[in-house]
Order: sequence, then structure tokens, then C-alpha cells
Amino acid sequence: MWAAPRLIPLPAGRRAGGIKLAMTWIKVVRPGSGDAELDAAYAEAYEGMPAEYTPAAQGAMNMPPVVAADSIVASHSLIPDALRHMFAGYSALLQPDLPLSRRQHELIAATVSALNDCFY
Repeated sequence: MWAAPRLIPLPAGRRAGGIKLAMTWIKVVRPGSGDAELDAAYAEAYEGMPAEYTPAAQGAMNMPPVVAADSIVASHSLIPDALRHMFAGYSALLQPDLPLSRRQHELIAATVSALNDCFY
């Protein structure tokens, strides 16, 4: 899982200029690792999402493998039931027959992320 780096002041001498990049890290288990329950949970999660969010679409957009593989979905991989339930709810919120358009969903998500100083 990749998180946006933040600058952290350090005592002088630890790094040039006293600044170090720090990142949050979450262990993930990738699809195809041999865990049938987890693979099924991944499949269900991507099944209900807009096509642009799937790993195949990210690969087609020539995204770096780290970005395509280390997704917000993968951050739930240690608990397959949580992954399944979390993204079932998320996909229900993104259904095209609801009043908000896809564009409006993306605008809301981008605004909230910016307000929270979040990469996503």
C-alpha cells in the first residue's frame, strides 16, 4: 500500500537539509497467492467496481506495477471477509442508476481527499 510521503523535520546531520521522507506501509497479500478465499474476495470486490478501477484497466493505462498492484483493495487483504464486505458496500454506492453521476462521485472524492491532505 502506498501513501503520499510527508516531510518530517529531523535533527541536523541525519539527512541533508534535516528532512526525511516517511511513508505508511501496510502488508498486503496479492491475488493469486494461493489463498482461494482471498482470491474470491478480490474477484467479488472488483466485480462491482467501475471498470476503470480494476487492475486490468490500470495496466491498460500503463500505470506502474506498484500503483496497479498495491491498491486500496489490497490493503484489506489480510482479512478477506472485511475486503468482501467493505467493497460490496462501496460498489453499491457507485451504481450508475443512482442520482449522482460518476463525475460527481469523483469530484466529491477528490475534494474530500484534498481537504484531508490525502493522496487518494
